[in-house]
Amino acid sequence: MKQFQMTDRLADTAADSIRHQGAEEAALESHLLALQEEFEGLTRLGGRSADIAELKLQMARTLVGLDRGDEAWPLAREALDAFMAVEAFESAADCCEVLFRTEQPDSLSALGQGIWLAVTYPIDPELSIELLSHIIDETPDDSDGAAVAATTALFLADVRSEGVQRENLTFFASQLLGDVARRHSGVDSQAAFDLWRDRLELREPEKFLVRLRNIVDVLVQDNWWFDPEALRARLPDAIGPTQ
Repeated sequence: MKQFQMTDRLADTAADSIRHQGAEEAALESHLLALQEEFEGLTRLGGRSADIAELKLQMARTLVGLDRGDEAWPLAREALDAFMAVEAFESAADCCEVLFRTEQPDSLSALGQGIWLAVTYPIDPELSIELLSHIIDETPDDSDGAAVAATTALFLADVRSEGVQRENLTFFASQLLGDVARRHSGVDSQAAFDLWRDRLELREPEKFLVRLRNIVDVLVQDNWWFDPEALRARLPDAIGPTQ
């Protein structure tokens, strides 16, 4: 009898999960339809390019939620170009994050370019940390790249946020860096953590940001959609990845 009761409970749980998933998908489909109608109306009226780009980004994000990355890609890619044309760098970085999540052939290139924008320009640190966390998720446990990404995340949380947001983001980024240290080298104490940071040269921004640029170059290869050096030359005091 107990076995049958347990089986019934598992079946009920599975059914609830399926119903919940179905409700979420229906909500996303409804949201997508509303966005498409708004987009069609705005384009008919000759709306501002920035507003049209924002709607494309929202539609792309919704399509990713529906596992329709191939449809999301061209929308987010067009939005990225539009935002870069008006130097709306935060929105452009947001496009790159969505492009990464579409899981298309150039998604890693999108991630690299999004990280370059997110670190070079003073955009929302939450978005910057989200982009950097993808490097951690995508790299092997023994990769130094994850350590560089997590260190950069903590650095940005410290210098680009304040108040409650700073407390929350620095706590999150510290936990992220601690997790990377454990998986990278089995670090399990503060003393070992300090030695690990020293060994990997993770204390000095001028060192780990240059290493981050190397990671970005590996991700992007020669597939840049904008000229990073021309943009960087206009910001001599930027903290972002350099040579």
